[in-house]
Order: sequence, then C-alpha cells, then structure tokens
Amino acid sequence: MQETEQLTKKEEVKPHMPEGLATMMKSQGYHFVGKHSATKICNYTSDSLKGGASCYKHRFYGIRSWRCIQATPAIGCNLACTFCWRIIPDEVGFNWNELNAVEQWDSPESIVEGLVNEHKRIVSGYKGNEKVDMKRWNESNDPAHVAFSLTGEPLFYPKMNELIKAFHDRGISTFVVTNGTMINALKALKEMPTQLYVSIQAPNKELYGKITRAKNLTATWENFLSFLEYFSTLPTRKVFRLTLVKKLSMEDVEGYCELIKKGKPQYVEVKGFSYVGGARNEQRGLSYEQMPRTEDIKEFAREIAEKSGYMFTDYHEKSAVALLSIDKKAASERVIKFKK
Repeated sequence: MQETEQLTKKEEVKPHMPEGLATMMKSQGYHFVGKHSATKICNYTSDSLKGGASCYKHRFYGIRSWRCIQATPAIGCNLACTFCWRIIPDEVGFNWNELNAVEQWDSPESIVEGLVNEHKRIVSGYKGNEKVDMKRWNESNDPAHVAFSLTGEPLFYPKMNELIKAFHDRGISTFVVTNGTMINALKALKEMPTQLYVSIQAPNKELYGKITRAKNLTATWENFLSFLEYFSTLPTRKVFRLTLVKKLSMEDVEGYCELIKKGKPQYVEVKGFSYVGGARNEQRGLSYEQMPRTEDIKEFAREIAEKSGYMFTDYHEKSAVALLSIDKKAASERVIKFKK
C-alpha cells in the first residue's frame, strides 16, 4: 500500500498493535485509521447533535462540539498516568512496547482524509435519530475542528508539523494536547496548532513520579521542566491542563504556581479527574471517591488564581473544569474564529 493512499477502508490496514488490544479498544468505541491513528466520537459531540449540551471547549473557546473530531495520530504513550482513561497494554496482559515505531508512518494527507471520512461515517448513523438537530447534523459532515486529545502522545508522530498544516489548509482548526516530555518534537514544530495544551500531571517531582509512573523519574521530570520553558516562548495560544485527583494531586498549590510561572500559558484549565475507563483498573489504586466535587475544584482553582496572579474566568459544570486566564485581554479574547 502506498503511503499516499487514502485510508478510508478500515480493512486495508490493521492498526500497529496486538489484535486482542485492538479488539478491546474497538469495544470501547475507538475507530482506527491506518496503522497508528484513531478517532472516537465524544459524548458531547453525540449529545450536541441531539440538541443537548456542548463541551467546555464550546463554552470557553467557541468550538461547536458537533463539528469536532476527537482523534490521535499516535496511539502509544511514553507515560502510564494513573488517572488516564486509556488502556495501558501491560495492565491488561499485553507485552507490547507501544512506542515501537512502525516501519513506515502514514502520510499526513492520508491521516487527515481518513479521520475526516471516519468522522462522517460515525455521524451518518445519527441521521435517523428523531432527536437529532438536522442543521447540526449537516454541519457535522463538514468538520471544523480536530482535538488531538483522544489517547497516546500526539507528538510521537514524526510528521506532526505537516499534519497540523494539512488540517489548517482545509480550514480545520487544531488543538494539540501533549504530556510535555517530547521537547525535540516540540522544537521541530513550525506550523503551530491553533491551541497547544500541555498536561500538568502533578505540582512536584515526587507526585509526578507517583502519577506518571515514569521509568526514569529524574530525567523525565527535568525534561518536563525544560519542555515548559520552551513552551513559554511559542507563538500560539497556550494552555495548561491540570487534572485534580483528591488525596493525590490536589495539593501543593505553590508547586502548580511555579510551573505556571515557568510555562506562561494564556489559560489554565483546572479539571477534576473522572473515574472512567482505564482509571478504574485496580492496579492504578484509585477510587470513585477521589473525584473532586464542583466546590472542591472551584476552591482549588481560585487559590491557584490568587497565588499565580491569573483570573478565575469561567466554570463548566458538566465537565468539572474551571478556566483561568492570564489577564483581562486573554479572558475577553478566548473565543476563537472558526471555519464558517
């Protein structure tokens, strides 16, 4: 199969992973595109198609949930964060190095085409639902946004620069969520995503080790700090995403503020952890009771805002996430202009 062929037929290419693991992911709603990419319809996309609630990205930044593709160009990840919803292979009996590079990476053009087509195929099933808003359904067939936040580490894909540009050339905006460990890949980006996120898993080295389960904690933590310093210089909209877990990462406000000072994001999202998917695996040691309540998140976010100099700007109840802005200008300009 030539690299430039469109990946529109799922049977043409098998995902680069053990078949049993692929079967498990399919049962969770993942749709594979090519050898190493995937998409999955978000609950908010589904709900918004039926005239229901949109996600916090709609409230905070103006993204129309029904026109958003939730995806990844790289299924594997180099961290094993306890709160992550993804399946971690060795936890479910698969001895597979998920960061083994494929022999030939799929082209950016084929990934764009495959993800757009798969998104259309998924939403096509909603047309017969009497609850569906047909105006939104028609718009959903012309996606305007892609969020690389589904699973894995997107910067592991070596042609991320070209992939972002390929989406932008179609008028599709991009949000990229990275775990903050691949600084060389970050430095290689010339085409900036519309909005670049870095996940802040913990406020200090000790908790970072407990949560990410990094194999070489000292090297990974130092690399993370260097990543944040370089991140602060990038000419795009930058966001920190904090995931709060009670009795684990919901402490050391000063530590979070130091990281914010280093990374200088325009926005900080303070989000409660969800006890779903892989996070329910007994090996992770988490429980339902560790999900913070609305008042817990708001209080913690306000304390961070007070000590960092940021502004508490908004809160999305259903997503359990607060938004902080660096200043009044950022708060007033947070809605992005999207494809009409």
